[in-house]
Parts: sequence; C-alpha cells; structure tokens
Amino acid sequence: MRRRLLALAMPGLLAAPLAAGAQEAPVTVFAAASLTDALRAIARKWQNRGHAAPRLSFAASSALARQIEQGAPADLFLSADEPWMDYLQERGLLVNATRVSPLGNALVLVAPAGAAPAVTLTRGTDLLGLLGTNGRLATGDPAHVPVGRYAQAALTWMGQWDAIAPRLARADNVRSALLLVERGEAPYGIVYATDAAAGTGLRVIGAFPAESHAPVTYPFALLRRAEGNARARGLLAFLSGPEAAPLWRRFGFTLRGESQ
Repeated sequence: MRRRLLALAMPGLLAAPLAAGAQEAPVTVFAAASLTDALRAIARKWQNRGHAAPRLSFAASSALARQIEQGAPADLFLSADEPWMDYLQERGLLVNATRVSPLGNALVLVAPAGAAPAVTLTRGTDLLGLLGTNGRLATGDPAHVPVGRYAQAALTWMGQWDAIAPRLARADNVRSALLLVERGEAPYGIVYATDAAAGTGLRVIGAFPAESHAPVTYPFALLRRAEGNARARGLLAFLSGPEAAPLWRRFGFTLRGESQ
C-alpha cells in the first residue's frame, strides 16, 4: 500500500517543480528599423501585462525578409512596405489570413537644425540646387530599403531622380540615413516623419505630397513557422489593436483610416 501511494504521489511531485519553474517562451519579432522606438515602448506594455518580453530584431525590411527566407527563427514580421511582405507571401512563408496593415507614415525632407529654411516640396522645387556643388542627399538605398524606394518615387514625380541619383548617400536603413544628417555628413535627408521626430539636432524642412509616392504603410503578419503559436498570435493582435494604438500615435504613426 505504501508503495502504491508513493507511486500515485510521484507524478505530482515531478510536475510541481516544472509548473513552478515554467516560463512563457518569448515571441521573436523582426521589425523595420523605423518602428524601433514605438515598438520597444509597446513591448514594455505587453510585458507589463504579464507576458514574456518579446525578442525584437530591427533592420531594413529587405534584410529581415531575406533572413526569414533563409530560415531565421522569427515569429512575426513587421515590414515598412508592402512589397517585402509580398516577397514572403509569394514564397509561402506567411499565415496569409493574419496579414494586416495597421500603420501609416509620411515622407519628409530633413536638415540640421538652423542650417536650412523650410521649403514647399512641389514638382518645381529645385532639390539639386539645395544640395549645392558637393552636397549629398541621405536616404535608404532604393535598391532594397523601403524609405529609399519611396524617396525614388517622390524624386521621380518631381522630375529630378536622374539628376539626384548620383548624389545619394545610400544607407542600409532609415535610421542610418538619419544619422548621416545628424552627423553633418549629408546636408539633407529623406526619411519618415516618425524618424525625423526621434532625431536630434535636425528639423523637418518639408513634407513630400501624398501624390508623389505610394502610401507609406506597415504590414504585419504571423510567419508560417509560428502558425500554431498562440502567444505570437496574441502579440500580433495586441500590436494591431486598440491597446497599442495610443502609443503608435504618440510616436507619430497614423492608424489605418486616419489621414496623415
């Protein structure tokens, strides 16, 4: 009888330490560099609700998408444009039904504070003249960085792409482009409004008209490898839902359906 009672008790004794020591596995999020400050703040709010702090990896959307394609263990992808999310969807790497584009942004021209007057950006604005003889225009590399693609579209709309393309300081992501202007290595830069607000020692001197480029949107999606991960699904719903909305707005993003 004693042996029988001990045998019955053993499963409970073994399970108790596991239950006591069990921890929620963190969700891994690959996110566009322009989301850095806002996403870190929202992640803290998620953690304060009793969840494990998510693992956040920031870079250009192109670099992250290619890492995911090569098997990087990400659960969620937050892109700075639709084409790089399309890239993964075409390769069957997304849970398609979870894809949503909850955020928007604006494209702006920045310069060091006090170094340049405000300008109205139209088809007739002479950006090449603003750059002067040797000045360079910092932005993401249009070959693969979303902000650079938007910049190329805007400059093409202005009829100045061919003239300015050789003068670009092509950065690996939008934050790197911002740093080039902050450090005085480029007199002007084309970045997102949210990144300009996070910069130091610079100011927005002009905003590109909405018609000059495709809308700046941020698609979010669950990756196929995490299809059965309830925690990842929960975090995606949180990031794109009403609780996160005030923080996205605080950092300058617009929400779906809101105007810039």
